[in-house]
Amino acid sequence: MKQTEKQVPVLHVFNQLESEVRSYCRSFEAVFAKANNATLWDKEGKEYIDFFAGAGALNYGHNNPRLRAKLVEYLMKDGVTHSLDMATEAKETFLTRFRSLILEPRGLDYKVMFPGPTGTNAVESALKIARKVTGRTNVICFTNAFHGMSLGSLAATGNSFKRKGAGVPLNGTTFLPYDNYFGSLIDTTIMLRKMLQDPGSGIDLPAAIILETLQGEGGLNEASSKWLRQVETICREHGILLIVDDVQMGCGRTGSFFSFEEAGIKPDIVCLSKSIGGYGLPMALTLIKPEYDVWNPGEHNGTFRGNNLGFVAATEALEYWRTTEFARDISSKSEAIAKFLHRMAAAYPKAIAEVRGKGMIQGLVFAEPSKASALSAAAFERGVILETSGPKDEVAKLMPPLTIEADVLAKGLDQIEAAIKSLLGAEDKTVRMKASV
Repeated sequence: MKQTEKQVPVLHVFNQLESEVRSYCRSFEAVFAKANNATLWDKEGKEYIDFFAGAGALNYGHNNPRLRAKLVEYLMKDGVTHSLDMATEAKETFLTRFRSLILEPRGLDYKVMFPGPTGTNAVESALKIARKVTGRTNVICFTNAFHGMSLGSLAATGNSFKRKGAGVPLNGTTFLPYDNYFGSLIDTTIMLRKMLQDPGSGIDLPAAIILETLQGEGGLNEASSKWLRQVETICREHGILLIVDDVQMGCGRTGSFFSFEEAGIKPDIVCLSKSIGGYGLPMALTLIKPEYDVWNPGEHNGTFRGNNLGFVAATEALEYWRTTEFARDISSKSEAIAKFLHRMAAAYPKAIAEVRGKGMIQGLVFAEPSKASALSAAAFERGVILETSGPKDEVAKLMPPLTIEADVLAKGLDQIEAAIKSLLGAEDKTVRMKASV
């Protein structure tokens, strides 16, 4: 009888050779080989619907053909790929297109800084310039915030697990409660204003207030437009710079290009990364009001702040925003997601505490936090990549590419519903039977 070969675990190479710090691959045990828009295939040919979108770096999908064509054309013409902060044609085209298609139509005036390739680079540079401009060091941030994993950004991040990884004290920030932290009846901007006015509060007048309009990693907590406008007003009253971290929520994730547009605020500094690179290419921007652009040459730099392939892909991605058609399409898909989630919440009221989010980043909050991770696992078994967020990982988060096809979106939602039924169906039936007795 022929002896069968011992099966090698699918992640054998990664388990053997890669650092223990890896995380997402532990939830999604597959070796992916191919991707197109909102669909991935592993080495075995199994298909997955992507409701994660590179943590928001793939708003325009995997291998977007419009962006890919521009990249291939640029490469075949021997276009410059790496340039530090030297002037290139690709950067020039991006800057002019960003001004004409994004800033000018929204009445915004910012100088564009390329701080390095990642979101935390953008946040670090924002904190540094705010401190330089004001001569102050303290920065106010908010409960459940996430701003990055380098030390300055981590100091403004609320998650205790991530903060502990720093290995050193994290200084220079003061945490105050985000909108609805104590429930809808308490306006936390009253506390913010009072503590800034009171010389006995113990809070040093900050250089800046940094916030996300919707906290992605923090659990899909959304700030109201009123709250955001109040924070902006407080900043103006005290000469504090307002920084909006739009790394995950920008580039259309909440429906408009910038997540703060609906509130009508005009931040002093805006941080962009993830999908600003269009194709999933590393790229970040720090947008600074001209009067605060007081850097000395070379005072903040980075070897990979001149990713010209990012400029090329980003320039083409901006074309999606030339008309309002793309925003209308996002709105339609967002409504479909919201209807589905509210239907699930109504079907399982004991297990699902709340629906949170906005645009194409929405999710279910589970009364028992472990159920969110269980749903992620059950969805993955059915071919849907779905992540969790929140301080207890209690939120199952849906954030597919903005370009996802309507039929693929519907199929993904059907599979998630099947996963929910597999987890909660029997439990719900037991609850109903006990209630009838």
